[in-house]
Amino acid sequence: MRVAIFGASGMIGQGVLRGCLLDPQVDSVLLVVRRLLDVDHPKVRQVVHTDFTDFMAVRGEFEHLDACFYCAGVSSAGRSEEEYSRITHDHTLAAADAVSAANPSLTFTFVSGEGASESSRSAWARVLGRTENELLEMPFNAYVFRPAYIRPRNGAVSQTPAYRLTYRLTSWLYPLLHRLAPSHTTTTEHLGRAMIAVVGLRGSALAVLYSPDINRLGAVVGGAVPGGELG
Repeated sequence: MRVAIFGASGMIGQGVLRGCLLDPQVDSVLLVVRRLLDVDHPKVRQVVHTDFTDFMAVRGEFEHLDACFYCAGVSSAGRSEEEYSRITHDHTLAAADAVSAANPSLTFTFVSGEGASESSRSAWARVLGRTENELLEMPFNAYVFRPAYIRPRNGAVSQTPAYRLTYRLTSWLYPLLHRLAPSHTTTTEHLGRAMIAVVGLRGSALAVLYSPDINRLGAVVGGAVPGGELG
């Protein structure tokens, strides 16, 4: 399996990259980055590109991909809806167009969030909902991941200072939170494994995945989904 990851420097992207490096099904990993990451692994190749509105200059790098894991994103805090939409919607759709041009059967995963809806009163939810809907209409196998609370695992660290502090202060509460609200919690480890698992579904089953779906897929062992087929 040949995959590309956008946003590998972020907390979720770190978990997805780790999952890809550990999984024998993944043969190669292309990291699309704004600056080189400190990653030295025989599976990994990096391409530096700074304009996420236009990937024409690097489209040749995207040939022969089986999947694209889009984990790039920013917090909406302190941003106008226009700025948040440009980063969250415009950059995502530009990447989707670029990677799918030579790979019509590609699997594309997008990390959204629980509560995303184009009809929401909240700007962040509207932008995510619109992005989801447009991806799901594109001619490839699209999967939208809508996690709620994500626990960073195996050294994954958020690039947002406020989130970093929040995770540091609340990490001890996670076992209790998971017991009280298991349908709203997941980990970067489960997210990484779940993204790899949906590639094998080839467009079947649910297109929008919540934390329970992510956790079931993230627990995949030997290609089998515990508890039966997803959906």
